[in-house]
Amino acid sequence: MPPFPLAGELAALAASLLFSIGPTFFTLSGRIIGSAVLNRSRLLLATTILMILHWALYGQPLPLEAGQAAWGWFALSGVIGLTLGDAALFQAFVQIGPRLSMLVYSLAPILTALLGWLWLGDRLSAQHALGIGVTLLGVLWVVSERQTGNTQIEPRVYASGLFLAFLGAIGQAVGLVAARQGFAGDLAVLSGQVLRMGSAAVAIWLLTVFSGQVRHTIQTLRSNPLGVRFMMLAVVFGPVLGVWFSLASVKYAANIGVASTLQSLPPIFLIPIGYFFFKERVTGRAIVGTLLALTGVGILFLL
Repeated sequence: MPPFPLAGELAALAASLLFSIGPTFFTLSGRIIGSAVLNRSRLLLATTILMILHWALYGQPLPLEAGQAAWGWFALSGVIGLTLGDAALFQAFVQIGPRLSMLVYSLAPILTALLGWLWLGDRLSAQHALGIGVTLLGVLWVVSERQTGNTQIEPRVYASGLFLAFLGAIGQAVGLVAARQGFAGDLAVLSGQVLRMGSAAVAIWLLTVFSGQVRHTIQTLRSNPLGVRFMMLAVVFGPVLGVWFSLASVKYAANIGVASTLQSLPPIFLIPIGYFFFKERVTGRAIVGTLLALTGVGILFLL
C-alpha cells in the first residue's frame, strides 16, 4: 500500500528527472573512460552505496529474509536490465549522445506492453495499437532527420548507436516486468534495489574476470580522475536515487503503465541539456517528434 496518495506516480516523475541528469554525466564519463569500464565501475560503486544504506536502515547489507523467488526475479531483472541492457545504452550515449539515446529508450513502455501481450497474455486494444503507432512515428521522425552542422555523426556510428539504444530499451522492459514479479511479496523497495543491482554487479564482474579485463579497468580509472568524478555523480543521480525512485513507482503506482509512462519523460528534459552541454542542433522537428513519441506513450497507458 502506498504511504500517501500518488506516491508511485510522484516517484516515477522524480525518477524521470534523475534519469535526465544521470545520462548526462554518464555520457561525459563514458567518452573519457569508455562505456565498458563505466558500466563495470558504476555497478560496483552503486551496489556498495546501496548495501551501506541497507545496512544503516535495516541492520544488514542484504535482505536475507527475501524468498528464493524474489532473489531469482531481481537477479533476472538486474542481469538483463542493468548488466546487458545498460551496457548497450551506455555505448549509445557515447556514440549518439544522451538525447537521442533516451528518445529511443522511451520505447521501453511500448516494449513492456508487447512483452505482457506475448508472455503474460495481456490484451492489446485498438487504443494500445494507436499508442504504439504514434510513438513509433514520433521516434522514427526524429531519428530519420538529416544531420547537419558541426555535430554530425558518421552514418554507421549513428545507426549502430540507435540500435544499441533500442537494445537498452528491451533490457529495461524485461527488467521492469521481472522486478514487478519480485515485488509480489512485502519486500522493501531498497531491498529489491540491492538484489537487482548486486546481481548485475556480480554478473558483470564475473565476465570481467574471465575476460581478463580487471587490470585494464583499474588502470583506466586511475589514469582518468575526471571521468571517475563524472561517473560518481552519475551513480548518485542514476543507479542510486533514480533506480530507487523507479522501483518505488513500480511498487506503489496503481498502474505500472502509468509509472512507466512518467519515467519516459527524460527525452523532454534532455532537449535543453543536449543543446547547452553537448552543442547539439535541436530542430523544431526534433522537438515535435519527441512530443509526438511521448504522446503515443500517454495514449497507450493513460486514456
